[in-house]
Order: sequence, then C-alpha cells, then structure tokens
Amino acid sequence: MTRQLDEQIVARFPVGQRLRVLDVGMGQGTQALRLARAGHQVTGLEQDATMVAVARESLAGEPEGIRERMRIIEGDGRDTGVHFLPGSFDVVLCHGVLMYVEEPDPLLAGLARMLAHGGLLSLLVRNGDALAFRPGLSGDWSGAMAAFDTTAYRNRLGLDVRADRLKDLTSTLAGIGAPLHAWYGVRVFTDTAADGAEVPADVETLLAVEERAGRTDPYRGVAALLHLCGVRG
Repeated sequence: MTRQLDEQIVARFPVGQRLRVLDVGMGQGTQALRLARAGHQVTGLEQDATMVAVARESLAGEPEGIRERMRIIEGDGRDTGVHFLPGSFDVVLCHGVLMYVEEPDPLLAGLARMLAHGGLLSLLVRNGDALAFRPGLSGDWSGAMAAFDTTAYRNRLGLDVRADRLKDLTSTLAGIGAPLHAWYGVRVFTDTAADGAEVPADVETLLAVEERAGRTDPYRGVAALLHLCGVRG
C-alpha cells in the first residue's frame, strides 16, 4: 500500500513540495512518521490513548527536524471539523478505520472537507466483495457461504466489524466531492498468512507479486483489502 500511496502522491504533486498531511486513525504512527521523514508536514489524529503513547514515543526518538514536522492529536476521526479548518490538507489518510465505524458516511464527508482543491484522499478498507475468500481458503465452508450475503465479519482480533463494497464507496466518494481516481487491491495472495509468520527470504519478489496483482484485474477485485484514492474536485 505504501508503494501505491507514493505513486499517487508523485503523480499529483510537484516533486519536492512539502505537503500538508492528515493521518486519521494513525495507530502507532508508522505511515505518519514515514511521510514526516520524507519532508512533509504531518498531523496524526488517533483516539486510542495507548496508540497515541506509542506514536509519541517513536516520534521522540526522531531527529529534531522530523519532530518539528509532525504533531499528534488525541481525538476522534469524526471530529476533524473541531480541530481543523476546511481545506487545511493536501493529503488525508484514513487507513484501517472504516471497518470500526458503523456509519462511515459522516466521517468520510468530514475527511473530504479537510482537503484543499485537488487534494488526495487515501482509504484502506476491508473488501466487502471478497469476504468469503478467507474462510473458503481455510476450509470453513459454512463461514464462506454466510459471507456472500453480508458485509459484517469477525476480524483476527475477535471483534465484530464491517467491510465496504467498491461500488458503494465509489458512489459515496462522488457524493462528497472527492470522486474515485484510482483503486488497488492489498493482500491478494498473503491474506491467509499466519500472524507473526516469518518473513520469507524472497520478500522482495513477494512484494513485487502483490503490487502487480493489486493493480491487475481480476486479482485486485478479490484482495482482502481495497486501497481507494479519491481527489477533491
């Protein structure tokens, strides 16, 4: 996904431009820190106090220049309008968040409002059109059958969450003024890998295969996750 995001940023903004980036639901700050190290001005918004503490600890270990380019705010992603003015950011990230939000449309509308004209909205969501793959490939036939007709699922943390369908999100993005510009699949072949599995020796080849599949039909359509990029018109 990082390669996909960088591809979109490079294609949309002049090389060397210091972008204003908002990472909503930044978790431990991995993506936010990476972009701050690349020279961008990054704001991370996260409501989980434990994740905020981890991110702040990581940031504290960075050089002063990077620390000055990144700020961390503890807060709910649905309250972006409380913290920021409309049009304040060139790039807004919301990765791995929508599955935990029962009604995502107000959140998405708020994220779109944060974007300046021509800004990039990057979403990472669970693919609602491929929920049967994980149980099916593991031989859970009853689970696979049930997954065809729902967008609800239980994740690896044991939490009951929700997925999104490409068609629905395409419509939503058009409605909030940030129509879909590009989309990719993420974890096409590696979704069934066990948590904590050892990194293979040929990891670069693995990543190249996943990247190719993530931009190629029909493979991207059955990926575990979808990476959608909308552009503020």
